[in-house]
Amino acid sequence: MTKNMLCMAIALLQMVSITFAQNNAAVEKTAAPRRVWFDTDIMIGLPERAPREVDDGVTLIMALAIPSIEIVGISTITYVDYGYDVTKKILNWYAPERNIPVYKGSPEAADLGVENEATRALTAALQREKLSILALGPATNIATVLKNHPELAKQMDEIVFCAGRTPGFAFKPGLQKSIVSDFNFEKDVESFKVILDSGVKVVFSGFECSAYLLLGRPDIQFLQDGNEADRWLYSVLVPWQQRAKQLFGVEGFIPYDVTPLGHFTHPEYFLYYRDIPVRIETRKNDATIGRVIPPTKPFMEVSYKYKNKWKVDYAYKTLPGFEEIVLELLKCPDLKGDK
Repeated sequence: MTKNMLCMAIALLQMVSITFAQNNAAVEKTAAPRRVWFDTDIMIGLPERAPREVDDGVTLIMALAIPSIEIVGISTITYVDYGYDVTKKILNWYAPERNIPVYKGSPEAADLGVENEATRALTAALQREKLSILALGPATNIATVLKNHPELAKQMDEIVFCAGRTPGFAFKPGLQKSIVSDFNFEKDVESFKVILDSGVKVVFSGFECSAYLLLGRPDIQFLQDGNEADRWLYSVLVPWQQRAKQLFGVEGFIPYDVTPLGHFTHPEYFLYYRDIPVRIETRKNDATIGRVIPPTKPFMEVSYKYKNKWKVDYAYKTLPGFEEIVLELLKCPDLKGDK
């Protein structure tokens, strides 16, 4: 090959490489966001005004800041009136230009099969298009849709729950001296059975995966000097960090529900057991914290040793870097990049 021919070949390869990179960039830029239904027992608020918690609210704020997903509807479950009001408050601050509808669902998560505003709205949405579902609370709303309209199972691309565990794993936050329950699952076990029976693809990403995250006071300090929304979020998160110090020995809380969202948006930051069998059985209660602690309770566990027909994907570990992503997405949009 002559020198001129070699130069021409190199130039051609460079052009092909540049074109390939440009095409990839164009595809990434124009890729449609994943359309997601957000089902939540959101109760973000101060801990003394029980029942309250913060991780659903943190997850919603994150989701509104991520362009790779589009929330098409939000349904509340348990304490639905408060959940509706605080969700509208967050939307007004963090997504004022969007028109995301919010619907009230099952108020007690104990009425599987009973239609409500949320189940009717989700049914109508699924009849129009396929959706992914981010499920951050008890499963009653979603199971009611599947129980009453089983044909809509094919319209659900996948459902991601904050629930489940591997055998022998106890939910021990902080210094691991106390054990909490798998609330979302234990609140309505029958609804999980309906969903697992439906054949819809299910992903679990619960305490076991989220336990690697901990948001302490220094992590959220930047919110204190922000706008009204940032300062409100800071004022709510700090008391939860202090409460965690009293209950679990560490001044910081685990944002459990951010990892189910992360499955949609940043799956490269998680380790999974794929297509792993699920089993539900009742035995001695391991919880040490709760208003009422019954002697026994159901456990929903995954293991390749099981022979059950139910199978899921199970996120069991969060990799370094995801916590930084969580924090980066919490600032109210109009202050991002401001000093």
